[in-house]
Amino acid sequence: MTKMIPAILCLILCSCTAQSEANANAANTEAPADPDKLVFDLTGEPPAGFIASDGWTNGNMFNVTWRKDNVIFGDGRMRLCIDRDSSPENGIPYSGAEYRSDEHYGYGRYEVTMKPIKNDGVVSSFFTYTGPSEKNAWDEIDIEFLGKDTSIVQFNYFTDGKGEHEYVYDLGFDAAEDFHDYAFEWHPDHISWYVDGKEVHTVTEEIPTTPGRIMVNAWCGTGVDGWLNAFDDSGLPVYAEYKSIAFTAEDEQ
Repeated sequence: MTKMIPAILCLILCSCTAQSEANANAANTEAPADPDKLVFDLTGEPPAGFIASDGWTNGNMFNVTWRKDNVIFGDGRMRLCIDRDSSPENGIPYSGAEYRSDEHYGYGRYEVTMKPIKNDGVVSSFFTYTGPSEKNAWDEIDIEFLGKDTSIVQFNYFTDGKGEHEYVYDLGFDAAEDFHDYAFEWHPDHISWYVDGKEVHTVTEEIPTTPGRIMVNAWCGTGVDGWLNAFDDSGLPVYAEYKSIAFTAEDEQ
């Protein structure tokens, strides 16, 4: 996230985590069999162990209401949709999509195969999160694509609510044109991010310690044009696409 975001993001993510517990609406919600080495295949039916957020808005810079119907499976991928909302709430005109794990996961390798949205004013993401609504510190590790320029990816992390660790990596390709693999390894003494198996960034200070949920979302912003550019809604709907999510615990690597 950019340096202007942290205090706002804490509030919005904390509130939506609490709501998600009351809105468990995935097709399958039983826990996966092996919590230490998991692959969530998104190319067929919705996988066990994930929840689609539904029926609330994060407010502030998030100009969407989460809708479970915006999490779409088919054609060998999961799509997270941003569109005009058919039932706008609180003056928020757009709908977005968020998918999150039932369980919390700790140190290990987190991987996603995805293709972000190319469109001014939007974010497509893969991250871990926990916070005060779960009686935890706000700890988070991010991979974010800004639709205004999908030739770059933004990495960030928060430890007990402290962020300002943004790093922008030049991919050398347009991520919106095809699926690529993105990952981070979270260890007690460092976090390393990877693109298509290549390590591209490592940090060693103020490392998060609290297990978090695995999350992906797609949303359009408001009031953050300096970060995302003004949202262009001329081509709606738009979709971020995902083929798989994986987690390998540290002692299994």
